[in-house]
Amino acid sequence: MINPTKLFALNLLITASISACAANTANVSISNEQIVKDITYLASDDLKGRANFSAEIDQAADYISQRFSNIGLKTFNGLNTYKQTFNITSITPKTVSVNLNGQKVNSNNIALASTIKSIAWHKLHDMQTHVIDEKDDMGSVVSKLNNVGGKHLILINTAHKKVFLRYQNYFKRGLTKLSLDHQGALVLVLTDDTTIDSVAVNATTQLSTKSLSNVVAVLPGTTKADEKVLFSAHYDHLGEDENGKGIYNGADDDASGTTAVINIAEYFAKKANNTRTLIFSAFTAEEIGGYGSRYFSQQLNPNDVVAMINIEMIGKPSKFGAGTLWMTGMERSNLGELLNASLKPHNMEIYKDPYPEQGLFYRSDNATLARLGVPAHSFSSTQLDKDQHYHQPTDDIDSLDLDSMQKVIQSLSIASEDLVNGKITPSRVDVSKVKGHGKIY
Repeated sequence: MINPTKLFALNLLITASISACAANTANVSISNEQIVKDITYLASDDLKGRANFSAEIDQAADYISQRFSNIGLKTFNGLNTYKQTFNITSITPKTVSVNLNGQKVNSNNIALASTIKSIAWHKLHDMQTHVIDEKDDMGSVVSKLNNVGGKHLILINTAHKKVFLRYQNYFKRGLTKLSLDHQGALVLVLTDDTTIDSVAVNATTQLSTKSLSNVVAVLPGTTKADEKVLFSAHYDHLGEDENGKGIYNGADDDASGTTAVINIAEYFAKKANNTRTLIFSAFTAEEIGGYGSRYFSQQLNPNDVVAMINIEMIGKPSKFGAGTLWMTGMERSNLGELLNASLKPHNMEIYKDPYPEQGLFYRSDNATLARLGVPAHSFSSTQLDKDQHYHQPTDDIDSLDLDSMQKVIQSLSIASEDLVNGKITPSRVDVSKVKGHGKIY
């Protein structure tokens, strides 16, 4: 039997320890000094714009990995590195010819998007044929066929020449695919013919495989470890201009978001009170099609992801004032409502996307997870209608307001507390209302 005096003393010791821990937790904050250090490196000229497939993006990945290691985070899915490496395939048109009703079509009037190595369509049943007449919406028809996949020959009225040329130029640059599971092709022919009596379509493509890496780290949860909260940003950007004289540093897009993910990871690691498992991901290849987030989404069960906080361009004050931010797709789940409830005692607020006409919900990595039902949203402060630095060499650290950025990161950390601690669970995104990826391009 424990002596009552010793028991009282033990209780005092435990109480004091808990109080000390609580005080330490309460004092955790986002370090402005560390923010400046991280973004200064990620947006430096030394990294030459962090272009995909470059040596410099590998340097950025090494830096992020080292920061995750110093914080004390675990690797993802038992890997022995924070780098989540995968391959993508580039598909470039090599040759294409079309004979329609016995007449050879001028190559200037042909556009090809194909994931098939070699095409030889010589009978009408080799593909599906479609006619886009003068009054049709060419973009809608082509987009619909892209979402369906398969083999399609599309005759396009010459009234759509300007739009056709845009597609042609886009397809000439080639396609990039995470996998070739969906084999299909779109052959666009600019012609006023509306009937096909005979046809011959021959085409070849050139395939090449390249490697990319996400940088992913984990802070394991306690009582709700099977439930995951994802904090993400993309760390790739555009590299240098064609002459090698201008560097697209991507300070705001998205060294700012990557810096936020690293420092939010450090914040919650120091607090050490997360009941849910936290995943911190710096995605690659956002600028060339979101392939990093697509690959990542295949490496876990999306039903286990309670929410995704994707951070995109937070380096400058929003239209709502310094230190404020907004989120995309607020109407698609109640995540924004729940986060704002957490912020209300602090007189803070996350605003609704003020640029709905820009379609921003689909323009970052959140869209990939949203298509799987995850309450996945991007959080930003950029003023897209006024930003003169977007995708320009002038998007460097000198164009940022680092004090505003620090406040945004602090706000996101505070807003996420109840999410991290399992006190709130947002509603899922209705996947039937989210546009899917195209199967061909």
